[in-house]
Amino acid sequence: MMTSEQITAAAAALDQAERDRRQIGLLSLAHPGIDLDDAYRIQAAWMDRKQAQGHRPIGWKIGLTSRAMQQALNIDTPDSGVILESMAFDDGAIISPDRFIQPRVEAEIAFIMKSSLRGPGVTLFDVLDATNYISPALEILDTRILRSDPQTGKMRTVFDTIADNAANAGIVLGGRPMRPVETDLRWLGAIVSRNGAVEETGLAAGVLNHPARGIAWLANRLSAYGGEIAAGQVVLSGSFIRPVECPHGSTIVADFGALGSVSCHFA
Repeated sequence: MMTSEQITAAAAALDQAERDRRQIGLLSLAHPGIDLDDAYRIQAAWMDRKQAQGHRPIGWKIGLTSRAMQQALNIDTPDSGVILESMAFDDGAIISPDRFIQPRVEAEIAFIMKSSLRGPGVTLFDVLDATNYISPALEILDTRILRSDPQTGKMRTVFDTIADNAANAGIVLGGRPMRPVETDLRWLGAIVSRNGAVEETGLAAGVLNHPARGIAWLANRLSAYGGEIAAGQVVLSGSFIRPVECPHGSTIVADFGALGSVSCHFA
């Protein structure tokens, strides 16, 4: 277990890395004994710093929900991060070139909650009952920690990702909101293009076989720490495509069919 001083120092380093747009080294390399609890403690300490700076939390993101990504990282559970009000962008937003370090995007279904969810024992049906509506979404990812160490070649681990707020950096909501019982959420899909070229396609069933399962997982995980998903919060249920790189000049459009589209441009 990392010490309180090490947790505080790691959170401060991540905060400064985001401000400077300069990545720090792998925490998993600097602290070989880091575990899941340490990683979430670092994330929480960083988010506490952000809130002290005036950033208001508005929801949660869930990641590593696909079987392929879990196998790639040798884990069997998703991860989660915090969404702040300052991370929200309007549909069609032009994003400043000095906002992110190495932005990527994923297509997801966002759940906007009408009532709170508190575990343990939250089920898929509890999630559907507590959801006001769903909405097409883009999640913007960024990495304040290097993806690989230049000296050793060691790749970042799930502990690095979780500490880095699960790589969460932005959210774009768009399209047509829908009540969650109006369609089979497993068959919702998106065609994601960059500058007119299709990069990725996918179905929401790729998220734990049903995107609401991720919301249930999060509510139950938070309950172990005395937390909950609150009414009015936005929860990104997890990506069903691979991340799309977004260098300067990228226009991203995710076409969700009957649910409309959502887009942004990286200047």
